Amino acid sequence: MAGSRDISEASQIPILFEDNHILVVEKPVNMPTQEDDSRDPDLLSLLKADLKHRHSKPGNVYLGLVHRLDRPVGGVMVFAKTSKAASRLSDAVRTRAFDKTYVAVVHGKPPQPSATLRHWLRKDTRTNTVSVVREGQPEAKEAVLDYWLLGSQDGLSLLRVKLHTGRPHQIRVQLAAIGCTLYGDQRYGSTVNKPGQQLALWSTELAFEHPTLKETLSFRSLPPQQYPWREFTHTW
Repeated sequence: MAGSRDISEASQIPILFEDNHILVVEKPVNMPTQEDDSRDPDLLSLLKADLKHRHSKPGNVYLGLVHRLDRPVGGVMVFAKTSKAASRLSDAVRTRAFDKTYVAVVHGKPPQPSATLRHWLRKDTRTNTVSVVREGQPEAKEAVLDYWLLGSQDGLSLLRVKLHTGRPHQIRVQLAAIGCTLYGDQRYGSTVNKPGQQLALWSTELAFEHPTLKETLSFRSLPPQQYPWREFTHTW
């Protein structure tokens, strides 16, 4: 049975859309997408508890995890409420028919106002870090994204980023590789960021085909109006 604490925390998570097949929410920053070693409250478990409570469901509640966001990242996410929806949305992710767009605040300014970045990334599971390596290296996977410069101010830049692949820490590592470390990223930018700064990466748009209705759905979420996001309010 869901605890009152779980239900209370889940009620604070904004629901952007819900029907019988999918649940679209705005993930809070610094919350794990699913249970991890920290044992902190995670989004998937809280949403399950909320569904069970709101719909008075007996037994276990099904909620399929289709994609993930790093713990420090907030913004729009979709979950599947049925196994059929989970399968079809997972296929969309795999075939790159699932559009994911982010905004990021980075240090400095990219060398071009817009570009496609293509790197080969390798994850070290022992340290949970990702590095850029040469093509053909063992366990290296191709990572591709597009970025657009939206504005620059006081040594920071706001970028719009569209992912074509979904590699761990992809945006953080690829932008750092071109000299544009994300604001607040302690893992890949400890030399320019201070401890305690919040990572400035936000999942701002999702677009995909509804798993049963076959119509294209699009959802948008804006980052909170706090530093450094508020420095670029005029660009939204």
